[in-house]
Amino acid sequence: MEDYKNASKHIVVLPFPFGTHTAPLLNIIHQLSDACPNTIFSFLSTQQSNNSNFPNKFHKIKPFNIWDGLPEGYIYRGDPNEPVEYFLKATPGNFIEAIGAVVAETGKPIDCLITDAFYAFGGDIADELNIPWVVLWTAAPRTLFVHAETDFIRQLVGINGSQDKSLDFFPDFSGIRVSDLPGGITCGDLDAPMAAMLYKMGLELSRATAIAANSFEDVDNKVVNMLKLKFNMFLNVGPFNLVSSVSSFTIDDSHCCLDWLSKHKPSSVVYISFGSVATPPLHELEALSEALEESEFPFLWSFKGNPEKQLPPGFLERTRSRGKIVPWAPQQKILQHSSVGVFVSHGGWNSILDSIVGGVPMIFRPFYGDQILNTRTVEVVWGFGLGLEGGTLTKEGTKKALKLILCSEQGKKMREKIGIQRERAYTAVQPKGSSVENFKTLVKLVSDT
Repeated sequence: MEDYKNASKHIVVLPFPFGTHTAPLLNIIHQLSDACPNTIFSFLSTQQSNNSNFPNKFHKIKPFNIWDGLPEGYIYRGDPNEPVEYFLKATPGNFIEAIGAVVAETGKPIDCLITDAFYAFGGDIADELNIPWVVLWTAAPRTLFVHAETDFIRQLVGINGSQDKSLDFFPDFSGIRVSDLPGGITCGDLDAPMAAMLYKMGLELSRATAIAANSFEDVDNKVVNMLKLKFNMFLNVGPFNLVSSVSSFTIDDSHCCLDWLSKHKPSSVVYISFGSVATPPLHELEALSEALEESEFPFLWSFKGNPEKQLPPGFLERTRSRGKIVPWAPQQKILQHSSVGVFVSHGGWNSILDSIVGGVPMIFRPFYGDQILNTRTVEVVWGFGLGLEGGTLTKEGTKKALKLILCSEQGKKMREKIGIQRERAYTAVQPKGSSVENFKTLVKLVSDT
């Protein structure tokens, strides 16, 4: 524990160990570690998450394992919500126990607590220790806003009321409908573990010393300004795909995706990825395959699963000359390649930021959480993407969307609109840019504790 003895500050970090939450939080911890040379970070997460996120040892970031809440002998049966619910039942007790153990083991009191925004109990832990509570919001500013305004939204539209009603009582929300909101705000099981956690988060985040967000000032300016009025210190410090300090990680392109892209014309390739969690049902995979085959656009598909079993018979052979299907792809680099013309996506916030940085318009097939709101925001408010009719993949609907973005004047305008957002993102991370200045504020807050 020599590193702890030599450190002047000790910061404890509590990530949410599911989906794509841990990587952005670890990213900002790396940046803070570089900017705060005499500070050490204790990163408390489940063993599974730590094993996947700490392939290498980091001098000033130390992982500690916490209980994942799973019963002894638990066998995963394919429901991704089940481990999450077990974990949530174990919180905050598993974190409180681990914090006590870390302090006892290292002999170093805690100077600051940094948590995923999901953990409303972070405020109680920080108050108990009389230290600042800094939270990281990993999704879009608009999503945070609707969670923070849940009570007000419920008052105006009711519970399980009309799904077509507009949220035009908020500035810049006239194109957003009740049906676009994440489940648990006005419909669905409001008492489900995730819904209850997000509701409590919306109530408690005003207690945070600061909220750091993986976004930039101009990505959704009116909403960002409302969040600044609502919270003590709302700091856009992203997009993280442009400010990552973890340069030691090499780009894994073992499937030669970038070489393959280089053989195609500018803005001609369809890139497809539905993220790391969900996959469309078989009939939608079939519809997408048929659309790709009939439209004859070249495509690169990052496919989670077994394409030979899940895609139509003969599809792989028939499209081999213009299609490439891989189990994993370097998404950020792919979307920055000049040959990519459209991104078919689930609509997760990290993927949207990747598309903005690459300047690539999007087609959405959302599944859950914030993805429907993200889809509607990009399509109706920002104007550089398309949702699909009914929110699902059909052969004709997909063909129409691909043709519109790749071959029409409307698609060209979408590319121009996302190009403007791309310039704003790059401007934010330049010296004196808004994200750089906000990060300096965050460093000062952490260093002065």
